[in-house]
Amino acid sequence: MEAVLLGVGGLALLLVGAELLVRSGSRLATRLGLSPMVIGLTVVSVGTSLPELAIGIDAARSGSPGIATGNVVGTNLANLLLVLGLGALLRPVAFDGRTLRFDLPAMVGAALLLFVLSRDGSIGPAGGVVLLLAAVGYVVLVLRTSPREDVTAEADAGDGRGGPPVQLLVLVVSLALVVLGAEWLVDGAVQGALVLGVDEAVIGLTVVALGTSAPELVTMLVAVARRETGLAVGNLVGSSVLNIALVLGATVLAAPGATIAVPPDVVDADLVLLVVATLGAGLAMRTGSRLSRPEGGLLVLGYAAYLTWLVLTRV
Repeated sequence: MEAVLLGVGGLALLLVGAELLVRSGSRLATRLGLSPMVIGLTVVSVGTSLPELAIGIDAARSGSPGIATGNVVGTNLANLLLVLGLGALLRPVAFDGRTLRFDLPAMVGAALLLFVLSRDGSIGPAGGVVLLLAAVGYVVLVLRTSPREDVTAEADAGDGRGGPPVQLLVLVVSLALVVLGAEWLVDGAVQGALVLGVDEAVIGLTVVALGTSAPELVTMLVAVARRETGLAVGNLVGSSVLNIALVLGATVLAAPGATIAVPPDVVDADLVLLVVATLGAGLAMRTGSRLSRPEGGLLVLGYAAYLTWLVLTRV
């Protein structure tokens, strides 16, 4: 019963937080002369990666590295296949030239970097530092290469909804709601899964991954409904990079001995699939600079097939 209450309460917080997140992020971007895509790639991406960071560090310190690594790999798979696919099914998603030239290669590069660092079955201190440096470099490059947009006189004059400080406060509050909601949702789901005696790596790849993907999923659905997909796409791409570079890098350095083990099944199967899925999603995004409904449907079917394979072979 407690698990159900946590799950329902977490979902409610996620819905409220995501709605505020999209609204405040778009308004803040307009007032600062930044595109919603840039806000999504930086502020919102870091915020929605906080659940993964908290879970990863806690799992590593408590001796559950399978949850830590499985969560990152599983969350990115859910983001690329399920979240992006559902968004495109509802409404075809367009991508600007900068995203295609810079952000997609960064997303592919992060997946390949994780694959290389994990091949020996663990990620040590040097790997953790490399990942964190990659995260810092990515955020800096996003800010330096993103052109500022003209702030309209209407935005300067204000629209009765508060200036940048107010919108920033709303953004912080909405991120807090999203993070808390994800934590409650994951706690409830993990409690239920552990009762069933499921392997921790599988829990990380499925239950925890789906729970920590909930912020991106709800943000995407709300943004699509409001026809403001730029912020949601930026959030999705940025989170895919930061989940690997920032979250896993910090998790490694916070773990005992600054080393975390990567389970063999994750190295040999799930990480390979992540690289393939990232390359496939990237190619789909580049097709006509948009993701069509049929392409979105294929991504969702791919994720369903992956979950089915996990259940049949590893549960």
